[in-house]
Amino acid sequence: MESTGQLFVLSGPSGVGKSSLREGVRKRFPELAYSISYTTRPPRQGESEGRDYHFVSLETFLAMKEAGDFVEWAQVHGNYYGTSRAQLEQYLNDRRDLLLEIDVQGARQVKVHFPRACFIFVLPPDPETLKKRLLERGTERENDVEQRLKDSSRELLEASWYDYSIVNDVFEEALEELVAIILSARCR
Repeated sequence: MESTGQLFVLSGPSGVGKSSLREGVRKRFPELAYSISYTTRPPRQGESEGRDYHFVSLETFLAMKEAGDFVEWAQVHGNYYGTSRAQLEQYLNDRRDLLLEIDVQGARQVKVHFPRACFIFVLPPDPETLKKRLLERGTERENDVEQRLKDSSRELLEASWYDYSIVNDVFEEALEELVAIILSARCR
């Protein structure tokens, strides 16, 4: 059997620190590729096209979805997100390890197509800390924060089917756990 790269899927509620962990682990493993998702949401302050997301119109996204261009897609907080099937397969076929940062809906779809992927769920230490982080990042209005907190209750119930869970209380400890998971998966 020909070997391929290892696929890592990182999920968790909004504001839990997934992006910070992703950036931290990529500094430790510069060879770890990151799949840039497509989204219909507008860029946040400091985000740029092709670095954080591929920002596309709703019409473009729906056309790509209908064409089967996404290995996974989901509607989250009123916006669409999707992972390019071609990009994912290219990385893995080139024997490059790849990290996806996606929501639980998308992760379930990826598990159907890539059951041997390594699924990692990031948890907040408690609901109050999650709310504080969402408010401090300052990218959502108060009612959006409340909706994200409601969604997080549903998302937290999904953690049980993931291979690993990390509680992001102390960032450096959570990052070390993620590094250990990646090293462990690479040794399989």
